[in-house]
Amino acid sequence: MADYEDIRTGRHCVFVLHAHLVFVTKFRHRVFTGSHLERMKQIMRDVCADFETELAEFNGESNQVHLLVNFPPKIAL
Repeated sequence: MADYEDIRTGRHCVFVLHAHLVFVTKFRHRVFTGSHLERMKQIMRDVCADFETELAEFNGESNQVHLLVNFPPKIAL
């Protein structure tokens, strides 16, 4: 259950919506370095700001990237 500070409200609704997105390289090859991950984090934050969403968490490894995005109900995945 979400804490009260995590619950967002609109005019006629109360919501906590998160999407867990995973991007994986083809054939799970190890291609991402630390500098790639830092740049992807900046890009994903900018994209989330454009879509009026919030990037709650960003984690990555050499072959995959995990995003946890908090979004309002007016935005479709």
